[in-house]
Amino acid sequence: MSGKAPGTPASKIENRTPASTPGGGSKAKEEKIVVTVRLRPLNRKEQLAKDQVAWECVDDQTIAYKPSPQERSAQPASFIFDKVFGPTCITESVYEDGVKNIALSALMGINATIFAYGQTSSGKTYTMRGITEKAVQDIYNHIRNTPERDFTIRMSGLEIYNENVRDLLNSESGRSLKLLDDPEKGTVVEKLVEETASDDTHLRQLISVCEAQRQVGETALNDTSSRSHQIIRLTIQSTLHENSDCARSFVASLNFVDLAGSERASQTHADGTRLREGCHINLSLMTLTTVIRKLRSEHVCFLSISVHSLHS
Repeated sequence: MSGKAPGTPASKIENRTPASTPGGGSKAKEEKIVVTVRLRPLNRKEQLAKDQVAWECVDDQTIAYKPSPQERSAQPASFIFDKVFGPTCITESVYEDGVKNIALSALMGINATIFAYGQTSSGKTYTMRGITEKAVQDIYNHIRNTPERDFTIRMSGLEIYNENVRDLLNSESGRSLKLLDDPEKGTVVEKLVEETASDDTHLRQLISVCEAQRQVGETALNDTSSRSHQIIRLTIQSTLHENSDCARSFVASLNFVDLAGSERASQTHADGTRLREGCHINLSLMTLTTVIRKLRSEHVCFLSISVHSLHS
């Protein structure tokens, strides 16, 4: 997994990239990373176990931790983010308020990455599926409403499982792919399959193939826990039919990154294969934390943290 998305090569852009995005937003803010939090409600299993909600939304930017009676030494604490979505908030609102403009910026030549990061069983995959579906819908709506430009969308999918990179569109390869440094494209995955989507239905089918190939397993916290990090990449290229004041052609990548959740063996009751998977997951997430702290790239990056909303 690349720690940063490469900037769009200068040779791929003519004139200047427009200041506004198709989503109606103004020019990208100065911040390179936007961090939002989504709190999920207790599921039925947790309700039956009489678990208590450990987090609450103070306002649309602040969450507060509520220590349980057993945690006598713990003190209430609050944290501020760019946006906070409460347990009753639907995925469509998360997309509209926190993701849409960033996702659609790829149509204007701006590389973008959307992360889902958080504890295992916190709802990351559920949220990312909804966000990806909405983004695909809006991207093709924009394409249909922009007849003056020709668009090409290429898609690839990979997972990082136990530190091995696997192609989710070509699972028959059965081997770990190598990461290479390209002077123009930046970090690339050797021999990674990239399919050109004929339309939105075809793109959804390709995404479904990737999701079906991903490594999942049962733990004490989740019956279908993601055991790998999944990256779906859309490479969007467009060219203007006729000369105008707008950029004639540009290309950018939009990455949907659904990370495996951090976990404690004492919570997941993991052993054997599941324990080894958890060790690799936690190690890679620690490395990602270091990368985020040092990130100094020129692309817009949205970081979505899905917070585990219960305390056993």
